[in-house]
Amino acid sequence: MRTSALGLLAATAALAIAASTAHAADLPGRYSPAPAYNALPVFTWTGFYAGLNAGYGWNVGDSRYYDPAFRNGKRSGGFVGGAQAGYNYQFGMFVGGLETDLQYAAVGNKGASYGTTYYPGDSDGFFGTIRARAGVAFDRALVYGTGGFAYGDIGGNRGYDTLLGYHSGDEINWGWTLGGGVEYAITNNFTAKVEGLYVDLDTKDNYTLGGRVNVDRDAEFGVLRAGVNYKFN
Repeated sequence: MRTSALGLLAATAALAIAASTAHAADLPGRYSPAPAYNALPVFTWTGFYAGLNAGYGWNVGDSRYYDPAFRNGKRSGGFVGGAQAGYNYQFGMFVGGLETDLQYAAVGNKGASYGTTYYPGDSDGFFGTIRARAGVAFDRALVYGTGGFAYGDIGGNRGYDTLLGYHSGDEINWGWTLGGGVEYAITNNFTAKVEGLYVDLDTKDNYTLGGRVNVDRDAEFGVLRAGVNYKFN
């Protein structure tokens, strides 16, 4: 009798344990599954872009008679503005590319002075550049240097001295440029930049006296401008 009671008790305990285990298996888990991870796209500077810019330019040359960009008798600088386009390629933190721009330059009259006589000049002109760019990217910020070719037709003046026969003609002149800037990607498509350039154009002056014709006289000027670009995906 005692043996039967013990057997019944053991069987009851086994059934209770089995039932408890089955019930626990049916209960929901104590921890929720980990949410799916969607990585955000990484920004890259690689791609074509185009945009607009505006700023100020000022003469840094020492030509007394004729500096065709920003040297004149009454003003030494003025507004510049235009458009640019280019291509960047990013490898790691480094970014390289090419850029070209075309700038309108309303820098006041580009006149000439000889002694106490001032000869007025044209107000409008243009210059452009074709440059390489190289820099380091800190995620959406890019610090870069730039340099290359420059050209411009910044107009002549109406000066003509009866003794020296001085005047400067309208023609496209070539030179070089060097500078740098900082650009920041506001969104994946729009960027904003601040840039400074030094430009040296190989301009010429003409004197009929003594055969001084097409004598080199460089036009040297600085440009500080801000711009926005649209980067094509």
